[in-house]
This record gives sequence, structure tokens and C-alpha cells, in this order.
Amino acid sequence: MSFTTLGLDPSLIASLTALGYTAPTPVQLEAIPAALSGGDLLVSSQTGSGKTAAFLLPALQRLHKPATSGGMGPRILVLTPTRELALQVQKSTHAYGAGQRLRTASVVGGLPYGLQLKLLARPVDIVIATPGRLKDHMDRRTVNLGRVELLVLDEADRMLDMGFQEEIDAIVAKIPKERQTLLFSATLEGIVGRLAQRVTKNPRRIVIARVAEAKLDITQHALVADNDAHKVRMLDTLLREEEVDQTLVFTATKRAAEELSGELLGKGFDVGALHGDMRQRERSQMLQRLRERKMKVLVATDVAARGIDVPDINLVVNYDAPRQAEDYVHRIGRTGRAGRAGVAVTFLGHQDRHLVRQIERYTGNTVSMMVIPALEPKNRDRPRYSR
Repeated sequence: MSFTTLGLDPSLIASLTALGYTAPTPVQLEAIPAALSGGDLLVSSQTGSGKTAAFLLPALQRLHKPATSGGMGPRILVLTPTRELALQVQKSTHAYGAGQRLRTASVVGGLPYGLQLKLLARPVDIVIATPGRLKDHMDRRTVNLGRVELLVLDEADRMLDMGFQEEIDAIVAKIPKERQTLLFSATLEGIVGRLAQRVTKNPRRIVIARVAEAKLDITQHALVADNDAHKVRMLDTLLREEEVDQTLVFTATKRAAEELSGELLGKGFDVGALHGDMRQRERSQMLQRLRERKMKVLVATDVAARGIDVPDINLVVNYDAPRQAEDYVHRIGRTGRAGRAGVAVTFLGHQDRHLVRQIERYTGNTVSMMVIPALEPKNRDRPRYSR
């Protein structure tokens, strides 16, 4: 199969050819024709499957037709969980739509507010936004969503995990009911399924089987921690191991990332923090410091799990256990890169007893329980894991 069989405009085919795209992926093969037909879609597809093109290409094709209503607001609205993903989607939009005169705007935290106001005050075709920042613009009456024809919810499960349910509901309430909605998520069950019921009408359901990823050379361990003080002592010991080059430490919250990086700085480590309250320029500078080996330890929230590619990271520490197995995979995938071996260590509280078995079932890999001499947990009632 080729893209020419999917019903796409020749200008889009030309852009894909120039980008070196030869054949559609399974999710593109199923979702693009379905989206072009005009109905709502629920799509379950893993990261890296080509889902961005699966919703952007039909969106760009829609812009070849006259708008259904006048005004200054966007015809296409794409909601994403993080600013990094929003900026990636915007970049892909201009790459796929190279043959079109596109007016796009990224409405995300960390970018100058004044610039966003300027962009939204002009006619715009596509807005790519994080729910929190878009809701902020709605409250300030600086964005008009009255002519949205197509709504895309990208990585809906992550947006809900990050607590954006109220913002999404508020945004959807301001969008015309007569619209097309495309929802993409790793899972379509549970809270995502309930969201889908609220925002879609008679959707077609597309589930793309998960493709086994090439196994990275990562040794995986888990340690039981009594409390945060115990975690800090164990982390300090791990970071001082001779074979540790650069380390990425994941925390559950922005505040925890700042506090932990400050504590490690006080212990003499070259450390920085990366989280959602930082401006994009600050975040880029922090990542550049890591790439240039001017920093040994980066403490980050999950916003960094999908965007960091630094080959010298040979230790990932889940200071706070991830919420689900897929997040775990994205986190530890920051090590063991470029043919190098890596180590992933997860600190477990007793409320995380289920996680090891869940991870092992999801990844097919073994996570070995370990202790650090002289730092054994005081509570000896450690969780037991059945195979």
C-alpha cells in the first residue's frame, strides 16, 4: 500500500515523498481514510506508530475546503498533554503541509504569553495546545473556539493522568457540537472510555496491535524505601558509584523535582531540574547542559520521559514510582541507548506492591528486588511477587 491509495490531496503526497515517507503505517492505513470520511474516531495506538500523521494529514486536507463559518479562531484544534509534544506536532504540521499556506499557533506554558496573544488575534488555521494554557486563554477571552471543525485529543490517557479532565470538558463545551472528533490514546478503556462517550458521536473504533519493541540492554532493579529520607540516602549511594556516568531521576511532581535537585546540589552533585513550570528556553538550556556533559544528574518530571536522547545516560532512577507500566517503559528508555548498557532502578513504597508484577507482564523483562548494604529497609515486611 502507498499513501496515494488513501485519498489524500496530491500536495500532501508530494510533501510526504519529499520527507522520505514510502508507505503508511498500520495506524495511518486505517485512520486516515476513516478520518477523511468525516466520522468520529477512537484510536488505540502506541507511541512511535505514526499516529501524528494519522490525524494531521486528514486535518490538513480539511483546510483545502472553505471554512464552514467565519471568524478569527482556529478551524482545527489539537490538544496534547505536554508542550514538547505540542511543539513536535506543530513542526510536523508545517512539514506535512509544506505545499500550503498555514497559519498555526502553539498555545502552551513556558512560551511568551504576549506572542500567543498576537498569534491568536490573527486568523489562524490550526491551534495546538495544552489544556491548561488553552483554558487560561478561554478565561481571559483571548481565544475564540466557535469555528472549530475538527478536534483532536492526542494521548488522551496522559492528559487525564495529568489531571486535565476539567479543562478538557470546559474546552469541549465551547466548541461547536457539529464537529469531527479524533481521540488517540494508548488505551480506550476506563476513564478514557468515559471521556470518549462525552466528546464523540457514534465513533469508529480502531485498535492497532502493539508491536514488540527491540529490547534495550537495561538491567532493571527495584528497592523498597521506608520514606523520602531513605530514598535520598539510597540515591546518594547510587550516584556515587564509579561506573555511573550521567543519571536521569524521575519524580512525580514539579515541587519534588526542585526540592530533590536542591538537596543533591547541597551534597555536591552537578544537578539540574526539568519540569513544566520552566520556560521553554530554560528547558532547552538545561538539556543542552546535559548533552554537553556539564551536568551529571537531571531530576525531571514525566514531561521529559519522551524527549531526552542523551547517549551517556547510563542510570535512570524512578525516585517516585511511575503511575503505569507504559510510563515506566518511556522513562527507562532514556538509558541503554546507542548500543550502550544501562541500569534502571525504581524505589517502591509499600503502596506500589503491584507495580513490579505489572511491569514484568507488560515488558516481558525481569525486575530484580535488591537492597543496598547498610541501607536495608527497616520494615522487613517486604512485598512478595508471584510470577
